[in-house]
Amino acid sequence: MDTGLIINIAVIVLLLWFVYSRIRPAKGLKALSAKDFQNVMESSDKRLLIDVREPGEYKTGYINGAKNIPLSQLSGRLGEIPKEKDVFLYCRSGMRSKNAARILLKNGHTELVHLQGGLSAWSGKLKR
Repeated sequence: MDTGLIINIAVIVLLLWFVYSRIRPAKGLKALSAKDFQNVMESSDKRLLIDVREPGEYKTGYINGAKNIPLSQLSGRLGEIPKEKDVFLYCRSGMRSKNAARILLKNGHTELVHLQGGLSAWSGKLKR
């Protein structure tokens, strides 16, 4: 094998690993459909609903009762999220809420749920 082929294979492997690490589910995170998300959220008496979209996105419509803590600010606002709460996360498509869950898991949160498919999958009412 020549060196160029080995380098190409290594680059492809690294690229595939990077993509997989971004889309794989976070361990300890429950990914629920919109219907299940709503049912579980409504049955929890110690819930905190967090919208991790940016403020401009949040203003276009959010799930009633959601607190806006953008993913870009999450690390600096961890003190606003009690560890004893069931934390329900959502964004537009589900990618940012998964990333938010990874941050929260690394910081000791254990009861995390995210809306699979994000608001794109949500059929409930939005507050404006």
